[in-house]
Parts: sequence; C-alpha cells; structure tokens
Amino acid sequence: MPKIAMLGSGFIGRFYAESILGGRSRDRIVSVYSRRDESAQKFATDYHCSHWTTNMEESIAHPEVDLVCISLPNNLHEIAVLLCCKHGKAVMTTKPLGRNATEARRMLEAVEDAGIFNGYLEDLVYTPKFLKAFESVKNGALGRILWSKSRETHPGPHSDWFWDLEQAGGGCILDLGCHCVEIARSFIGKDIKPIEVMCWADTQVKPIDAEDHAIGLVKYENGAIGQFEVSWTFRGGLDLRDEVMGTEGTIWINNFLRTGFEMFTTGKGADYVAEKAESNTGWLFPVGDELNELGYNHMFADVFNAFDQGRAPKETFYDGYIVNAILDAAYRSAKTKRWEPVQLEIWRGRTGVGKDNHLTDYDADHYLVKEEMTHYGAKKLILKNKTTGKITEQVID
Repeated sequence: MPKIAMLGSGFIGRFYAESILGGRSRDRIVSVYSRRDESAQKFATDYHCSHWTTNMEESIAHPEVDLVCISLPNNLHEIAVLLCCKHGKAVMTTKPLGRNATEARRMLEAVEDAGIFNGYLEDLVYTPKFLKAFESVKNGALGRILWSKSRETHPGPHSDWFWDLEQAGGGCILDLGCHCVEIARSFIGKDIKPIEVMCWADTQVKPIDAEDHAIGLVKYENGAIGQFEVSWTFRGGLDLRDEVMGTEGTIWINNFLRTGFEMFTTGKGADYVAEKAESNTGWLFPVGDELNELGYNHMFADVFNAFDQGRAPKETFYDGYIVNAILDAAYRSAKTKRWEPVQLEIWRGRTGVGKDNHLTDYDADHYLVKEEMTHYGAKKLILKNKTTGKITEQVID
C-alpha cells in the first residue's frame, strides 16, 4: 500500500489521482508538489492530501512518502528523478521518460545505481482492448507478427509547456509517438531490437517551432515493421487506433473515438464529454469509463502490485529509454529524409535475430503462394516451383 507524493497538480496529475484513489481503494496520496501555491492547495483539498508544497524536494523527502509519481513537464523529469535517487524513494513517471535518449539513459542509470523501484507510466499498453489483443497475439492467434500500426491524433495538448520546444523537447512525435512506438513494440516483441527509422514530419497548422504532424516507420531486426501516425492538427477529438497484422490473422482496435456510445444533443445541459472532445453539441461520442478505457486503472494496479511484491512492473525506465532512442532516430530521419539507425547504448533484448523464413512448403517441388476457394466451388492453389521459380496455378474441383 504505497503512500504517494504527486509531483504536479495539473491535467495528468489529476487524471492519475482519480485512478489511484479509485482503483485498489487502499493507496494514498499524502503529499503534492506544484509550482503554484494555489494549485497545490486546491489539489490537496480535492484529494485529501495532508501535505502540500511548492518545494519539490520537500515533497519527495516527506517522511510518509515511499513512492513518487512524476506528472510534470518533460524538462523537469530528470531533476525529479535525481531527487528521488538522492532520498531513496521509489519513482514512477509519466511519458515520455526524457526529452531525448541521453536524458532517458541518465535517468535509467541513476535509478539502477540507486537501487530504487522505477515504473514508466505508459497507459496505452494497459487499455482493456490492448490487453485482450496482446493476449491473443502472445497465444499465437495472429501467427508471426509482420506489421503493427498505431495512431494517436487530436487537436493538441492542454497545457502551455507542451507548445514550448525547450520545455517539451519536441512536438507530436515525442508527445504522442511515445505511446504508438511502445504499443507496436509490445505487439512485435520488446525483446526484438529496433534497427532503423524513416519519418516524415512537418509543422502544418500550429504557430510553433516543433512538428504538429508526423508519420514514421520503425524497422525491427526480425523484419517486422512498426508504424506510427501522430498529429496535433486532427479535428474531431481524440483518435486512438491500433492495427496488428500477422501471418495468421489481423486485429483492429478503436480505443476512444468510436466506442459504441453515441449521443446527439442540442447542447442543453451538455458539459464534459471526453478528453479532447471539441464540441458538446451535435453528434457526440462519450466514453463510458475514461480512466479505464485509457488504461490508467490497469496501469496503476500493475505498478502498485509490483511495488508491493518487490518486482519490476511491466513498463520500466528501460522501456522509456528504448522509446526515446527510437524517437531520436525519427527526429533525425525527419531532417535527413533517410532511414536513420536507432542508437542504443543499452540493449537487453535478443541479438542477431534474423528475418523469419516466409516460405511455406506445399510439396517436395513447390512452395505455396496462396490457397483460396472460388465462387464456383473449386479450390485454387497458387504455387512456386522451388527449382525454377515459375509460378503456376492448380484448380482442384
């Protein structure tokens, strides 16, 4: 039963607090730090925190605190992590881990040198639909995974610091791509090494220095491809979609914008609909249980159970570091217009994994290209001769 210091009292801190206090019903937030006095006091009142402060170290070092939750702007993550190491406090942090892989590696090495528990709060690999899909993939329902695509688009983030390149470290690639990369990486296999990235990015709409729209491909050592589509320019709300394709099947997931809950209203009495919804009139797509659908409940259950049991959670600072390294390659590719290598100074997965054999034997002389049933009731086979390479077809009545 951890006693938590919440660093940050804004949008994500409040999302986290709602899930933490409503999840296992035995975890407590005992301290809150905010950069603004009035925000700290309001958070403390709303979530019954006994201690609030505008001094980050004071909150981390509070004698009751044994686990720190970082829900701060990206440029403050490393400062907070190093203070947790200084005081020997377990730590979990919102995504992305760092503004770049160099920062992320320093944080990873710091928590491991200090020997403290660390969790990476990547909520979208804990959504109910992802968890169900992941079990199907793990059990072989899709066969060998060839391609995994993840999309997150919306009209842009809530807080001012996201739009400042120095504080955030990047635009929609860093903010949203971190989710998409870890989703695809999970389906493909987190022990499979990412090799190189090709990425297009541009600033199409927003008056900012960072990118507001990007598309990228991540090539893995076994030949699989991860794809991400991210945007701060999408109109219509928060669009979260995943696709996974394997040799034996396909999964399509729509996590948020189309959930089976649709409502029309003239606006009378309408208020909050869902995160990043752009309107409260007309046809709307509310979300029945936002905390659950976005993965927060399952995420904190995993992190807190791991903390109680003295084991690592599913997502750690190491995962955050790998994601940052992939996104660094994406940023380089967006500038060079070429495939850019993923530079990993720390890799703990498999090495030398070759591309899986894609050839399926039909008989001693042929490979099977395709088998199908025709509309006129006959079975058709497309075959390739193993010696000559000639493609032929065979119809079986």
